[in-house]
Amino acid sequence: MTDTTTTTASGSPVSTVHTVTARTDEDMRALGQELAGLVEPGDLLILSGSLGAGKTTLTRGLGEGLGVRGAVTSPTFVISRIHPSLTGGPDLVHVDAYRLGGADEIDDIDLDATLHDSVTVVEWGKGVAEELSDQRLEISIERHPDDTRTVHLHAVGTRWSHSELPGHAGRR
Repeated sequence: MTDTTTTTASGSPVSTVHTVTARTDEDMRALGQELAGLVEPGDLLILSGSLGAGKTTLTRGLGEGLGVRGAVTSPTFVISRIHPSLTGGPDLVHVDAYRLGGADEIDDIDLDATLHDSVTVVEWGKGVAEELSDQRLEISIERHPDDTRTVHLHAVGTRWSHSELPGHAGRR
């Protein structure tokens, strides 16, 4: 595992990257479940990776960890799906930006209406969803020929600066 921290001139962290290896689909779901213990209403997670990398599998684990209603599946054709909480926690808003043409189209689905009360995950969101929040977790997934995945968790903003993200070198 690897940690990299970028700081401002005053020394406060603005972004940190943690790296995790997931050997199986179950590891990806478990990573999502672990992230569910860290997220709060208003959090934005932007996922990127090739087709089949594990973005939806990670989100499925997040949904399981949050205790939301409904099976978490890829929202490619519906663009956005809301999974209400069954536990009194935040809802999960799951977006697939693959078919969106840009940031202006992300505005058209009114994510700002749910962003502050929900945990929002945007698959294929790199270059499209960053403007939704300056406090976000960008997750990049690389799938290797042996089906293992390298997951880079890029914490952006002060919201994530003190979080014990998976892959943090100080964790056991």
